[in-house]
Amino acid sequence: MMRVTAAAVRQVLAAARASDAAGLALRVAARRLPDGSVDYALGFDEPRQGDLAVEQEGVDLLIGPPSQALLEGTTLDFVEYEPGQFRFILISADEPPGAEGGGCGGCDACGSEP
Repeated sequence: MMRVTAAAVRQVLAAARASDAAGLALRVAARRLPDGSVDYALGFDEPRQGDLAVEQEGVDLLIGPPSQALLEGTTLDFVEYEPGQFRFILISADEPPGAEGGGCGGCDACGSEP
């Protein structure tokens, strides 16, 4: 199962309010690239057949079948580097605590940069 930090919860809820996405779940997607790295994406969406629906700290997450194995055991976090410079990050279960993990690839709703 995927975990969501308190910082990510606050930002997801704020992004949903700011983008008129209230009532929609946050879709978290991952795909393996040819070089073996993983590309991540976030966006607000409606549930689809086969989605894994996860509720964490008041945030509803959707994970499609192709992403489920890649996201198992990951943590969604939010990091602000300096005012106005922030992004969501995914930390895999096998990374040490404090690791930054991969960026989500950007999200129009949250203002993060890829």
